Amino acid sequence: MTIRLVLVRHGLSTFNSKGLIQGRTDDSLLTDEGYEQAFKAGKALSNINFDKIYSSPLIRAAETAKTIQKSINKKQDIIFDENLLEVDLSEWSGLKIDDIKTKFPEVYPVWKNNPENLILKRNDGKSYKPIQELFDQAADFLEDILKIHLNADDTNILVVGHNAILRCLILLLLGKPTQGFRKIRLENASLSIINISSHQNTFKVQIECLNQTSHLNKNIPDQIGDSRIFLIRHGETNWNKEGRFQGQIDIPLNDNGKDQARKTFEYLRNIPFNKAFSSSMHRPYETAQIILQSNNDLKIEKIDSLVEISHGLWEGKLETEIREKWPILLKNWHDKPEEVTMPEGESIKDVSERSIKAFNKISLSQKDNDLTLLVAHDAVNKTLICNLLGINYSNIWMIKQGNGGITVIDLFNDPSKPFVISALNITKHLGGVIDSTASGAL
Repeated sequence: MTIRLVLVRHGLSTFNSKGLIQGRTDDSLLTDEGYEQAFKAGKALSNINFDKIYSSPLIRAAETAKTIQKSINKKQDIIFDENLLEVDLSEWSGLKIDDIKTKFPEVYPVWKNNPENLILKRNDGKSYKPIQELFDQAADFLEDILKIHLNADDTNILVVGHNAILRCLILLLLGKPTQGFRKIRLENASLSIINISSHQNTFKVQIECLNQTSHLNKNIPDQIGDSRIFLIRHGETNWNKEGRFQGQIDIPLNDNGKDQARKTFEYLRNIPFNKAFSSSMHRPYETAQIILQSNNDLKIEKIDSLVEISHGLWEGKLETEIREKWPILLKNWHDKPEEVTMPEGESIKDVSERSIKAFNKISLSQKDNDLTLLVAHDAVNKTLICNLLGINYSNIWMIKQGNGGITVIDLFNDPSKPFVISALNITKHLGGVIDSTASGAL
């Protein structure tokens, strides 16, 4: 049984447009642009049959939910849940960031660099940690919906909320990585999809995409860092389509894979890449060449340490064939991948260590305004994203990487600022909102 959670941040509000801190105030309303964003979100989601709709009761979220509801399922009532309220920032609500810097100089750096440990005072003078309270609130919401829906039939659930509460929901499902709050972002009316599957009283989480904004006529979220890396998985191969374990056998792109690369080129046509890197294998290198077809002068540097995981004796085989000879090892690969070394191949730890080393070298070479293309593989990209999120490589199954999927990473010159995943596994250019690319064998 699977729950598909579609998370939508409310549309642009009056406080957003003025650069004011919102928090839990209900004085912030949807702007005309916010209503238009909500309408576009509803149109993008109109092909999904939602079984439940949950929303924060605050006006800006409730109006976003009502606007989306008109496009997706007019018969489905909206459940307004107080566990989806935005973070309580007390007297900060209505202030600008510069006001907070001036009035709370000792607290503001904590908010920017370690918000989970921010301590504020309520009107009654009592101290509290707003983000920690929000995590508790998010945990209550997740507990409620899992109790209701996890053992039912496959369920599509729409959740309309706010920036901070939705980030807390996502981070909780990831195991609440340390200082994760600043490592992801959600724009107004963006779409994020989380899949939760149950098996024998346990559940597994997979992030299908984060901060998708293409329905808002914005292919890629606005840049917030000093430079950017576009991490992309290669296009489809015949072995991806057949579900064969490829590993380090150099299978080329098939016709669909080449078409996916061309669509990725069109989608990113306006990005003036000035650096490019690829795994040294043919399928990612050809994908990079197609994406850069209008920038032939840009050299693509091949990196051996970004090649796909070596599946050893599993390479070229279907999962059914592997199950016949290595049933326990295959089960462990699905359940505890960190404990598996492929027969005559690699472990995911091996892949993580070499991939992170290569990525760190690339990131350290970044200059102001660099826009870097990096094309690699499923396992490589998953381990890199796990590392960026602050979760162990054992959690690779939490990360979806579709063929031709785009992940955007913002980097900062300030070493105290973590890299931010501004978008993850965007595949809208290859189909609809839902990732429909081949699942492959990994």
